[in-house]
Amino acid sequence: MEEALGEEEERASFSFGFVFSLPVRILGVKNTKGRRAELEGRGAEKNTEFLVCRGRARERGTLNRREGWSPRSLFSIMEQDGNDVYDYMVEEYDAVDFDDVEEDMLQAARVRVSLESDLDDDLDNELSNSSDTTAAEARRGKDIQGIPWSRLQFTRERYRDQRLQQYKNYENLNQPHDDLEKECKTPSKGGKFYEFRNNTRSVKSTYVHFQLRNLVWATSKHDVYLMHDFAVMHWSPLTRRSTEVLNVRGQVIPTSEVGRNPWPLGRVQISTMCVKKNLLVAGGFQGEMVCKFLDRPGVAFCCKITHDDNAITNAIEIYERASGATRIMSSNNDAVVRVFDCENFAVISKFDFNWPVNHTSVSPDGKQVIVVGDNADGILADSQTGKTIGKLIGHLDYSFASAWHPDGHVFATGNQDTTCRLWDARMLGKSFAVLKGRIGAIRSIRFTADGRFMAMAEPADFVHIFDSKQDYNHCQEIDIFGEVAGISFSPDTEALFVAVTDRTYGSLLEFNRSRVNPYLDSFL
Repeated sequence: MEEALGEEEERASFSFGFVFSLPVRILGVKNTKGRRAELEGRGAEKNTEFLVCRGRARERGTLNRREGWSPRSLFSIMEQDGNDVYDYMVEEYDAVDFDDVEEDMLQAARVRVSLESDLDDDLDNELSNSSDTTAAEARRGKDIQGIPWSRLQFTRERYRDQRLQQYKNYENLNQPHDDLEKECKTPSKGGKFYEFRNNTRSVKSTYVHFQLRNLVWATSKHDVYLMHDFAVMHWSPLTRRSTEVLNVRGQVIPTSEVGRNPWPLGRVQISTMCVKKNLLVAGGFQGEMVCKFLDRPGVAFCCKITHDDNAITNAIEIYERASGATRIMSSNNDAVVRVFDCENFAVISKFDFNWPVNHTSVSPDGKQVIVVGDNADGILADSQTGKTIGKLIGHLDYSFASAWHPDGHVFATGNQDTTCRLWDARMLGKSFAVLKGRIGAIRSIRFTADGRFMAMAEPADFVHIFDSKQDYNHCQEIDIFGEVAGISFSPDTEALFVAVTDRTYGSLLEFNRSRVNPYLDSFL
């Protein structure tokens, strides 16, 4: 995974899809190995994108993190309806928002359409009065995200078509996909495994790195944790209230003696997180790790895992050994996987790899671990020794997601080649199924605790749910607009949460498992 170097900022206007004109902050970067020379020399040849910013072409190295702002009024830009110019062909649209356009752009929009400001005021008032959407409202025709399509000059379907045509997926490796398409399953769509229940804009998620989207975790159907700026928030669908449970905007100092170290952390940019039972662990953009027990005040432990230049904490895994001991596994950009004991937060073991590790998943029995990263091939390894059991060959690009089926045999990997591959740990020669996304990389994968369903999330717009009982040949497609910060099933499998990052329409969507008859469903 690519890591940001500095806080150099520029603002560039580009056209998102075909109607959203967005000013974007661009950060300086270095490549995955942390060598500036490669960006300045031969590496820059393959890591180059072009921007058109107010008529000025700008050449930059590959963008590894983009934080976006968008028009103050989604509707003003959408009403233009004739914008066929795509100034910025971006590899992947990140942190896409729908407000805060620069004043000169707003002024131009007002000149073009004199009545838009009045329309915007009416719509802003309408949105502020109804920020949430219920299942009953959705059945009556309200958009589940609250986007008032009836006020616009085109339909949702038309905008979706344009998004599908214009979205360009981000890839690190330039590989032909012709043979890949032939491998992919063509599952029947139209599944209704999880029904829409509620969408709230009372709590909003954000993300730091466009490739890292594991920032939502549900510990029950009434308890959801997500990252917002420099904090982790708790949302209760039952009480409809959000509470801040971890704040890392300032200096982070552990309250327990076990977690104390002579170098307290400064402000932490949360790049990834994991919450299991009563333990929350957040990983930082500079290699930090912050641990908090949810039933105790303060921070239990914090440290900088590595002082390597390539320090990003890409993923956190919390799991239990057969003995019942809880472990924390961190995946870092320095190509090292570390295992921590949760009693004293000491490093128990370290496993070195030949490439930055983007994600790991430990098997249900705690004996094996999936390791994927900045390499087309993944690894299945022994979780005690780190020794390779077998290679996972088939993907064409870097992988950022993995997950185990509860049976301990089947597991999945998600890749920037837009596919999720399903593997059997007993036969690693070849994946037994390949599932394809619609527009982008597979950045997050989750199985339900009973193993019945698997969800995979693209970076924007789509979440897919597959029925494992039907050999992944039947699926449900959740179609939304915006960046997906993360997905999570509740442990009882009754709820699915999807976090959408957007300045105006950022929200948390909740879906409930469809059950005609819970008693009969238990026999399926």
